[in-house]
Amino acid sequence: MIYPIVAYGHPVLKKRAKEIDKDYPELQKLIADMYETLHLTQGVGLAAPQINLSIRLFITDGKGYAEEESALENFRKVFVNPVLVEEDGMEWKFNEGCLSIPGIREDVERKEMVKLKYLDENFTEHTETFHGIAARIIQHEYDHLEGILFTDKLSAFKRRLLKGKLTDISKGLVDVDYKMKFALR
Repeated sequence: MIYPIVAYGHPVLKKRAKEIDKDYPELQKLIADMYETLHLTQGVGLAAPQINLSIRLFITDGKGYAEEESALENFRKVFVNPVLVEEDGMEWKFNEGCLSIPGIREDVERKEMVKLKYLDENFTEHTETFHGIAARIIQHEYDHLEGILFTDKLSAFKRRLLKGKLTDISKGLVDVDYKMKFALR
């Protein structure tokens, strides 16, 4: 099943998501559906709040950046109830976008390394360190679980410049080739 992507302005994107347990209904189907949705939208990460589920779950598939970092070719992972253990290294800018904020891309500064404790789709616990673009993808998706969007990391001046475009997105005045759910429509 393909989920519509929740657009900027929807309240679920600003809420801190809730943890789930291994008895979460049809979790494996949800994960498969999220991957189907991710591939249709040509994204590299998808968090549950982006499909209107306020739960601590996100998925990644880094193939879209494999030309820049070959290790991302197989960066396909499921993160359940992740906990950010550490962010470290130099902050570096990278041009980010978001499926929930189509048509807007901006340079965002993030740390180059992230250490994350999480459960996989079988509820096996992992603690892993990620670097470079993989770390950035994780930080972006993790932020979704915390109710933070990449636009929240921009300067107040830059957010003011984008205000009209963001309002248009929340009203559905945006051209995308995937289904979306709009807050003000």
